Amino acid sequence: MVTVENLTFRYGGSGFRLNVPQFALAENERVAIVGPSGSGKTTLLNLIAGILTPEAGRIVVAGTDVAGLPDVQRRRFRASTIGFVFQDFALLDYLSARQNILYPYRITPALTLDAAARDRAEALAASCGIGDKLDRHPTALSQGEQQRVAICRALVTQPKLILSDEATGNLDPDSKARILDLLFAQAAEAGAAVLAVTHDHELLPRFERVLDFAQFRESEDA
Repeated sequence: MVTVENLTFRYGGSGFRLNVPQFALAENERVAIVGPSGSGKTTLLNLIAGILTPEAGRIVVAGTDVAGLPDVQRRRFRASTIGFVFQDFALLDYLSARQNILYPYRITPALTLDAAARDRAEALAASCGIGDKLDRHPTALSQGEQQRVAICRALVTQPKLILSDEATGNLDPDSKARILDLLFAQAAEAGAAVLAVTHDHELLPRFERVLDFAQFRESEDA
């Protein structure tokens, strides 16, 4: 599902340099990424999603060279192929929870906003415990509720790859388990792979593989 080769990336004006010689994620595989803050975990997710472009190297997702796509095609590919749960949720305050969940359909011609998509949004929201809050705007929701909206949005398109950046970070233990169950169930139904950044080591046994990311961050001062 994902192949990364000889990837390098740096933020201008800092000593941060990400160097990933090789990384692969198989179809249907569930992999957790751990590592210290600032090691580049979120950066890798953004590179795989095509939000950032690498300095050098290849990133292939579902057979497509993501970094080689023009900006517009890269955004369309991301919306139709990748479900991304952002750490800061990235919800739009002027849209309701329902509209936020269905937002990928509004920005991507490759997706059709039909009755099935609307029904799927309703079902996901109910599974996440926010079925009665779909008409509320993000400012009227708690952090945990906003996070659940973001998770529903990532799953509603039935993506082939789910990227999760601390998807359960603001949830209580019972909710964490339920959300992870939902993520994995939806991934299995869609035949999707899951790549998840987490600081919660209690969740790691639920994954098939754990990648320690400290090895990939370099300092130009070293």
